Amino acid sequence: MTTAKKARGGPLPALKRFVHSKHMVTLVWILGIVVVWEIFACIVAATKRTPVNVLPHLYEIIGSFFSDKKVTGKMTMIELIGTACGETLSRAGIGFLAGIAAGYILALLMNLSRVVEKIAFPYLMIIQMIPILGMAPIILSITGDINSARIVIAAILTFYPVSTNVLAGFRSVEKEKHELMYSYAANKFQLYTKTLIPACIPYFFTGLKISAPMAITASILVDTLQGGNGLGCMLSQSLKGGMTRLVFWDIVLISAVIGILSFVLMGLIERLLCPYKRNRSGD
Repeated sequence: MTTAKKARGGPLPALKRFVHSKHMVTLVWILGIVVVWEIFACIVAATKRTPVNVLPHLYEIIGSFFSDKKVTGKMTMIELIGTACGETLSRAGIGFLAGIAAGYILALLMNLSRVVEKIAFPYLMIIQMIPILGMAPIILSITGDINSARIVIAAILTFYPVSTNVLAGFRSVEKEKHELMYSYAANKFQLYTKTLIPACIPYFFTGLKISAPMAITASILVDTLQGGNGLGCMLSQSLKGGMTRLVFWDIVLISAVIGILSFVLMGLIERLLCPYKRNRSGD
């Protein structure tokens, strides 16, 4: 019996669990992207292009991060990308936090008053439908400062997912729970603090997971419109031939990684702060 149990708990069941886990799905996707990328890189390498091939191999992109060669005459690739990341992430972070606060407060007001919802919700939809690059000149003309415009746009793109998801969380609470709280003579403040706000937490983090990559993407795109030291500015300069083409691909790769990590970070914070996530992980 003991031998059978040991055999049952051996490497084969563990391998089977890994094959059916979400980590296997992620690994397959990564390998698929790498294979497709390398196939197209080989096709491009076999095609005569001037002045340079537009799709380098992944090992060339990754290797350029660790190269000692000066890209701008003063900084290596890793120094240039690190400085640009700091500029972009600082603006995206400020806008993200401002958008979270504004979105949550608006959702609370819309849930408290149908009049506020009827007034504000159409404008939320309109703002969401305006392209980022179309919105940027409007915000820039209002603020008069490109750095402020970058922060405001990151805040706007955070604002919509947070407000709509939090509002959906408030509305998801069953009528019976409202009646139960009122039967205990709970006032509005107690209703929100004991029932509605805890119920909207999963929806709130869903909004954060959507808006965090969007805020970073917005900050990068707006950087391309005017000079500076952000990732988008470096991206624009490399496309215009002011820097080596590897700068472009390094920024594309690092931007994708930052966007994915921002999503993962929101999930990690949710798991640390929310008991329902910890209990589900324990099961």
